[in-house]
Amino acid sequence: MNVSLNIYQTLAAATAVYYVGVLLRLKVPFLRKYCIPAPVVGGILFAILNDILYVNGIWTYEQDTIMQNVCMMLFFTSIGYTASISLIKKGGMLVAKMAVLTALLIVCQNLIGIFFSHLFGLNPLMGLATGSIPMVGGHGTSGSFGPVLEGVGLDNATTIAFAAATFGLVGGSLLGGPTGERLVRKFTLASSANEERLDPANSTEEIHKLEQAARKEKQTIEEEKRAGQSINNLRFMNALAHLLLAMGLGTVVSQLFVSVGLVFPGYIGSMLVAAIIRNVADYTYSYKVYQRESEVLGNLGLTIFLSCALMSLKLWQLTDLAIPMIVMLLSQVIFIALFTNFVLFRVMGHNYEAAGTCGFGLGATPNAIANMSVMVERFGPAPTAFFVIPLVGALIVDFVNSSILTVLINLLA
Repeated sequence: MNVSLNIYQTLAAATAVYYVGVLLRLKVPFLRKYCIPAPVVGGILFAILNDILYVNGIWTYEQDTIMQNVCMMLFFTSIGYTASISLIKKGGMLVAKMAVLTALLIVCQNLIGIFFSHLFGLNPLMGLATGSIPMVGGHGTSGSFGPVLEGVGLDNATTIAFAAATFGLVGGSLLGGPTGERLVRKFTLASSANEERLDPANSTEEIHKLEQAARKEKQTIEEEKRAGQSINNLRFMNALAHLLLAMGLGTVVSQLFVSVGLVFPGYIGSMLVAAIIRNVADYTYSYKVYQRESEVLGNLGLTIFLSCALMSLKLWQLTDLAIPMIVMLLSQVIFIALFTNFVLFRVMGHNYEAAGTCGFGLGATPNAIANMSVMVERFGPAPTAFFVIPLVGALIVDFVNSSILTVLINLLA
């Protein structure tokens, strides 16, 4: 039996798959504990079912990819829209340090992957598909860069990257918390803050500035709500207009890059244009920024994109790569454990707040935040970590990761 879905049927199926994931997350504590998103849960379950039916000769499955690509573009354009230079500046040196460490982490993860690819006699692009694409970027970056790697010669790259991203989600959740806890106990670290403010006697001026910036932003959101400026149709439309404009102009930018021989995902141009739209607004005040609305739209796009992308996985294609992938992914776990202990923790201050950042780098940013939440429950507040990690994860990681991956792909392809 051949099942082929058109665009509308694909959207309906993706919606059903998403809500299956929502239901399973409500029923299975393991899925909530390790921050596995609902579209990933439902999508992987569908992919496993598809694998069983295909291998047993019961059906072949195909779906339309138009909305999947549109939603991918929408999500990454919304990421570009969050890249406010003024917000990044508020983070000061701690954000700058974390950005540099993130770049170093991304390069090292990819070099490790490339090394093991050569060791196993595989395409070196396999190293990227098990490196920073899934480890730092998560499922979103895996879904966008997978087709790019397939286009330059790596068979089944999307399936490989998604499998690695799922491993990263679980591995990052298992590793981050224990690593932070071990550092806290080993160095007898303690929180220097209570739940509402930092203690001036035990914190630096830089940390005070970070905490004040976070409080000011929260106050601004609360004032907007009180003023009746929360999400409404006009604000949603204006936010969508900014994103659609960036998506359209971004395709022109991407075509210019392609014309000079560069290989990269199509969303890069849209991210850049969205960042320009955002920062022009920040510095000229000539029009408003719709941050929360763009985040909602981006998250909606990500949900549909992930559901569609995971539904199309062909897991049977991974059979011959099982052993190399296990070795390569375990090597990433060992590396990130060493990196967080001997580099990240020390550079970020060798204190309790630095220990709270140790969930970053294996699995997407929500994993790091979940790990920090567990530490905060046990050992006390970490306001600096909670300011720096989401800021870096939202505003910097995707730009840095995409830029480094673009360079490596063009060198290896």
